[in-house]
Amino acid sequence: MKLVEQKLAVAFDFPVVFTHDAFDTHNLALGWALDRLKEPDRRRALVFVDSGLAHARPELPGRVEQYFRHYRHRLALVAPPQLVRGGEAAKHSFQSAQRIVRVLLAHHLDRHAYVVIIGGGAVLDVVGFAASLVHRGLRVVRLPTTVLAQCDSGVGVKTAVNFGAAKNLVGTFAPPFAVVNDFALLGTLSDRDWRGGVAEAFKVALIKDAKFFRWLCRNAPALRQREPQAMARLITRCAELHLDHIARGGDPFEMGRARPLDFGHWSAHRLEVLSRYRIGHGQAVAAGIALDAAYAVRLGQLAAKAFRALVRGLMQAGLPVWYPELARRDRAGHLALFQGLADFREHLGGELALTLPQGVGRKKEIHAVDQRVMAACANELKQINSSTDCTAFTDGEHAKKSVKSV
Repeated sequence: MKLVEQKLAVAFDFPVVFTHDAFDTHNLALGWALDRLKEPDRRRALVFVDSGLAHARPELPGRVEQYFRHYRHRLALVAPPQLVRGGEAAKHSFQSAQRIVRVLLAHHLDRHAYVVIIGGGAVLDVVGFAASLVHRGLRVVRLPTTVLAQCDSGVGVKTAVNFGAAKNLVGTFAPPFAVVNDFALLGTLSDRDWRGGVAEAFKVALIKDAKFFRWLCRNAPALRQREPQAMARLITRCAELHLDHIARGGDPFEMGRARPLDFGHWSAHRLEVLSRYRIGHGQAVAAGIALDAAYAVRLGQLAAKAFRALVRGLMQAGLPVWYPELARRDRAGHLALFQGLADFREHLGGELALTLPQGVGRKKEIHAVDQRVMAACANELKQINSSTDCTAFTDGEHAKKSVKSV
């Protein structure tokens, strides 16, 4: 036997720019992101736009073209912006990704060309997945258009589509070339999509940043009322925490079994499937982290006061912590929710590893779940959510509407 050991270290770097009105021709953020390598040729790019966003902002495709014309000495748009169906349905088959692959090939994009994606998480996923396959990876610049995408998935390194009944089962690790978080793109969001990203902020704060968690609890009413300053602060800090974990967590491509940023997601993904995606991802995550936080209380890892603060914050931000799907039974009489544990265990390689809060701002992995206790936690959430006065579950403090510094 002859053995030749090989070890590779590949560095990835991608800036995340926070700005307002990226397609104002006086705004250099997008142009800089595309041209930051200062390569000699013009940057050839093809732009994909979430069709829902284009419907809400019919002027947007024209503004994109105007921006590229203004900087035509450095940027070249190879075709008019391409509209892509948004929402979770866009990820339900390979056909959407295949159509995008054909478009990319038809315009002869190579590994030095750019795919600019303007859309929510589903559009970022399906277009990003297609772009990662063509020539084994094109340069992708993301402009996330939902709160959830700007603070979480849009700054991550994954692409994915659903397969069968499993969410995000098929995908690639493909870090973007750059991310431009344009706060102006959030204005036309529905209340559901505005609030959905708040759940991911509570998720990462509870296990990583106690100060941010307290800020979220104080400012939950302001976030629900769509105060732009509060949301800009939330997105910026939440994105920073996600980026820090990717860069410093030691496992950016998830080769190990720990998944801290999937706190609450084993049940959240199952809720989405059980509801046939009637429940949005952010809404499902809110219920999922509340469920796991209740379990952490029973393990002695989280104080009841912190759990009450979490529940109050989520509810005041407009995020319920219970859905009927949490109590649905299968034909054998078992809670259908627990299939999510089996799915998550398989995703992790056969050994269950769930992240739970260990106090506020810290985390701990557990490797087994008492389903009887977890079912009791779900019932507790039902009782909390059915209360007409969420202050009954607070620690007696009054939420402040003004935006406080993180």
